[in-house]
Amino acid sequence: MKATIWHNPACGTSRKTLAILQETPGIDVTVVEYLKTPPTREQLMALYARAGMTPRQGLRTKNSPAADLCAELNLLDAGDDAILDAMMAHPVLIERPIVETEKGVRLCRPQDVVREIL
Repeated sequence: MKATIWHNPACGTSRKTLAILQETPGIDVTVVEYLKTPPTREQLMALYARAGMTPRQGLRTKNSPAADLCAELNLLDAGDDAILDAMMAHPVLIERPIVETEKGVRLCRPQDVVREIL
């Protein structure tokens, strides 16, 4: 099975999710460091649609600099289009890790959520 993880190596939850993927037999993992190679707007919308979530649910609102950006850009009261625009301009606003397999997409917070799609 193939799995793609939209990963931030500085995030403990993201590292733990990646470890679960790497330790699971039969998983071919593609790692995308989304701060270096952010998803396109279309990719992100498709990931959220497959995960059954909205851009607001995928918005990182805690910890700096994301919390500061959310406040500065008034994202807590913004619509989905404005949130997606902000995520495209500032990928740090994308909550992570997001994992995609043939069985679905999950925002893996906590990391054990990834097991639902393995």
